[in-house]
Amino acid sequence: MPMPAPDFSWHFTPGNHFQDMGSLVGTMSVVKGGELWLPTGRVVACDPFVSLGTGESEPFTAEVAPGRYPVECAVATLAEPDEPPADEPHLRIAAARLLIRDTEPVTWEIAHQAGQDPAELADDEFFAYGVDAGTGCFYDAACDESFPDCVGDEGPLWDAFDAGGGAYLGPHTVTAPDTGHNLIAFMSGWGDGAYPTWVGRDASGEVVCFVTDFFVVPAEATA
Repeated sequence: MPMPAPDFSWHFTPGNHFQDMGSLVGTMSVVKGGELWLPTGRVVACDPFVSLGTGESEPFTAEVAPGRYPVECAVATLAEPDEPPADEPHLRIAAARLLIRDTEPVTWEIAHQAGQDPAELADDEFFAYGVDAGTGCFYDAACDESFPDCVGDEGPLWDAFDAGGGAYLGPHTVTAPDTGHNLIAFMSGWGDGAYPTWVGRDASGEVVCFVTDFFVVPAEATA
């Protein structure tokens, strides 16, 4: 069985506090993004600067009804204990959530692609997407070819982060003008790495949310 999911309701409760191994103190807040259009209901999560439009990022096996769904990010404001507030706060996105239903999940499963078997994972293992440009995103599988201008070191994806100002972390919505397809992107915690996405389900087994964990919040903080 894979690594168990943390209590993501903790991440998305504003005002919660934690202290990490390096003695940084974190305070949680939630930043709401736009609505993600899922024309097929097949969700993809990846580093858009690396994988978008390459055909390499497969959708998760968990599908939802086509529609438009909100995305939000749990943001940790980090500080040294007993130090005065910094002029510019140290912010990190701890988790990104695609909300399908306004219901608390009762079970969690590791999101996986076709051909991946969670039963083969050891207790400390997980499926994840690789990040090499410090960024993650959600989008629909049908939208993969809709953003050719986002490939490389310029284009609307770069523009979205550059125009963010104090909200550069995201979430940022990028929309393809010819199709209306969109993606919602955000910075990935501490940067590059491999990050798992979890599927939350309600008591009837319906998908409630997808959450990508960027490992900013220590596991013991949510226990």
